[in-house]
Amino acid sequence: LKNSLKQVLDEQGFATVDLGPETADPVDYPDMAGRLAAAIKDGRAQFGVMACGSGIGIAMAANRYPWIRAAMCYDVTTARLAREHNDANVLALGARLIGLEVARDCLLTFLNTSFAGGRHARRVAKMSEPVAQP
Repeated sequence: LKNSLKQVLDEQGFATVDLGPETADPVDYPDMAGRLAAAIKDGRAQFGVMACGSGIGIAMAANRYPWIRAAMCYDVTTARLAREHNDANVLALGARLIGLEVARDCLLTFLNTSFAGGRHARRVAKMSEPVAQP
């Protein structure tokens, strides 16, 4: 999935930074999420796309970082709303759950949708505030 989506990005003229994995061997998704979080924090990337089997684990791992808003998407509607309403900067996909065409459509929708701002900006700002301990 990674290589197919990278090809789509190249064809569309997007600059890419491949953060791995480099082989088909299993990797730990928290490590991959850390690589992406570092790339966004230091400005090497503005957006990210990540995948694991379901998309759930990689989204949870990425969302540990306060500057990341990762959204697990499974169709173009969730990809559009993740950007439009939640200003998501990381797209998480479930490689075992969606086909290549759906993943491609999600990716292009995600990257070509702008944050709507307005009433959504207040909510996104709240997600960046420290959470009070119970």
